[in-house]
Amino acid sequence: MQKSSLAILTVEHLEKARASSSGRSAQTVVGGQTHTLRQTLIALRAGAGLDEHENPGEATVHVLHGRVRLATRDSAWEGATGDVLVVPDARHSLAAIEDAAVLLTVAKLA
Repeated sequence: MQKSSLAILTVEHLEKARASSSGRSAQTVVGGQTHTLRQTLIALRAGAGLDEHENPGEATVHVLHGRVRLATRDSAWEGATGDVLVVPDARHSLAAIEDAAVLLTVAKLA
């Protein structure tokens, strides 16, 4: 059994993101590269983000704090605290509209 406090991790990683030159901080909460399921807490300072990248499998972004923008070349969606965004099966980017923390859940496709 493993237990993590997303509330505590959110506060810790938002502080790290604000102090980081990249404006980001992340920690795997569940799983990892050798598992099918992976959950990663990602904190982003306002204006920071993840550049366009491939979707590694079925994925969701649960906004734990703040506001984010998930975008593909053709569409964009905004999410605020409490929202869950389904990551499209396309190249996409994620940007923080304001300081934000999200829980990225990915089920890797074989």
